[in-house]
Amino acid sequence: MSMSTDQTPNAEDVLASLLAFIDRAVEENGGRTVAEKPGHRVPFHWPPHPVSYRYHVLSSDWDGKTTWTAHGETFTVTVANTPQGVFGRCDVLWHEARGDTLEAMLENLAETAQPLFTRQLAIHRTLGRGGRFLGHIRDLPPDDLVCLLYCPDRDVSNEARIEIETHASLKVFTPALIAILRDTRHPNRRSAQWCVLDLFEDLPSYCDTPELEREAIIAMRDLVWHSEDDYARTVYKAGVVLGGHLPDENGGPILLDCLTSPSKYGRRSAMHGLFHVVEWHPEQRERVVAALRAAASIEPEPLLGEFANHMADDIGARRIDHVQEPVFEDET
Repeated sequence: MSMSTDQTPNAEDVLASLLAFIDRAVEENGGRTVAEKPGHRVPFHWPPHPVSYRYHVLSSDWDGKTTWTAHGETFTVTVANTPQGVFGRCDVLWHEARGDTLEAMLENLAETAQPLFTRQLAIHRTLGRGGRFLGHIRDLPPDDLVCLLYCPDRDVSNEARIEIETHASLKVFTPALIAILRDTRHPNRRSAQWCVLDLFEDLPSYCDTPELEREAIIAMRDLVWHSEDDYARTVYKAGVVLGGHLPDENGGPILLDCLTSPSKYGRRSAMHGLFHVVEWHPEQRERVVAALRAAASIEPEPLLGEFANHMADDIGARRIDHVQEPVFEDET
């Protein structure tokens, strides 16, 4: 992260910035706090391979100039007129296009550059700033990185997650990350929460006290317990983290408790997560099988009752794989 120690905010500042960010988002959303279902992550790669390389355009061919306007900005475009068509290069965007005419080339340039603009505009829109983002996510300070976890562009939020993971040793992120797990207000919270859960697979890297670690675990438990949906497979991910990465005195008992949570998504997550608990702690097999059988006997959702019994069968038979989780009607 390109910042000096003096520029690095402390954990309280990062948390305060996040909470103010959530407040603004709710206000901009007209007070609506229902979670929105995010799209899938689409990996972003820039710049594209230069189209001129495929046509062996010579450096001496680039002898023209024109301008092109997009999103209120005017860009200089270097032009090459060749027997293979008209080529344009916008150096500031690291991008090229080709067309049969100058106008067609500029139209293609505008179309193929749009993914870059969309990403840059989404970053600044998420951070509450105008225009497009011209820097590198790796250079952003911690308070911006935690807010970018909420970006509607999930590739942006994933890149912010990677930067947070890289700089976990700063120990300034954790209170804000826990607050994200507890967030019930921001419409884009599910993908942000998924990112936090992915980070918390290595929970000790973010928590320098047992108290803070316990607070993070309880936040995961509450997410499972109260969830109204499983957008972005966030609740499923919570069960994986609790059962597969924190299966000892924390994850296992919490997942057993969550078998009776009021959330059907939480109960499904707990049933799946317990499979991972037994992978790490086979001595818990009989206890987990008995708990799943008991949960199945009182489960109000028929799909989950069947799933719990199947999971009990798989765990009891020492299978290395388990039956697939059911999909609820509202998820199809």
